[in-house]
Order: sequence, then C-alpha cells, then structure tokens
Amino acid sequence: MFAIVNIAGQQFKVEEGQEIFVHRLEANEGEKVTFEEVMLVDDKGNTQVGTPVLDVNVTATVLSHLKGNKVIVFKKKRRKGYKVKNGHRQSLTQIKIDKIA
Repeated sequence: MFAIVNIAGQQFKVEEGQEIFVHRLEANEGEKVTFEEVMLVDDKGNTQVGTPVLDVNVTATVLSHLKGNKVIVFKKKRRKGYKVKNGHRQSLTQIKIDKIA
C-alpha cells in the first residue's frame, strides 16, 4: 500500500515504515504529525485518485532535524573581475511513516 502525499509543498510517494527527508517541519523530535493532503492511494491494485484530495490521513513520527549537504553557488563574469561565492545548506526533517488510514 502506498500513497502520494503533499508534505511541506512537495509531493512524496510514501509507504508504511518508510523513512524520508522533507523540508523542515514545525514539530519537535518524537512528535506525531498528520498529513491530510493525500492525492492518491493504491492498495494492491485498487487505486483511489482524489479530486483534488481524498479523505485519508497519513500519520508520521518526527525522528530528527538536520541539515542537508552544502551546495556551492558560484557566479562569475569573465574578463570583468566579478566573482561571488555563496553556500547553502537546506534544513531538513527526517520522518518515519507510521500509518496510512
């Protein structure tokens, strides 16, 4: 059984027991969070598609908050002496999907 869920502005294909990284959520570690924007549910070939969402909830547990890998942004214009270097690390939350109901 899997579902396609909108979590923090992105769509994820999730299954029960799966651990995923999503954009930072406003929840403490160990808390349960519920996602109500479920677009599709598939249970062994029996597919339900929402218009736009279904009356299904996905429950997850927040495991940890962390930062992603560093991304270097380097801009340069040749022969002009213009160079700018910036770095960015995305704040992420690791969650574990408990139940699709």
